[in-house]
Amino acid sequence: MTKLEEYLEGIVNIFHSVWTGHFDTLSKGELKQLLPKELANTIKNTRDKAVINKIFQGLDANQDEQVDFQEFISLSAIALKAAHDHTHKE
Repeated sequence: MTKLEEYLEGIVNIFHSVWTGHFDTLSKGELKQLLPKELANTIKNTRDKAVINKIFQGLDANQDEQVDFQEFISLSAIALKAAHDHTHKE
């Protein structure tokens, strides 16, 4: 497996690491667990309820009160872009 493929598999594994209900979706509570654990250095105030609600609403494109993997990829892309931008500031 290439390095990129390992990283991609890691993203899938992180998504699955917090789910307790449906296999391919995260609830708001599950997303609340994931953000401070995995993106504490990228997203400020990951423990703030209003911040979590805003992120969840932004990700939940179909407004079904769940974040599916496709919606989660949006968050991953935003975090990846922020990490890329940060490397150019140093």
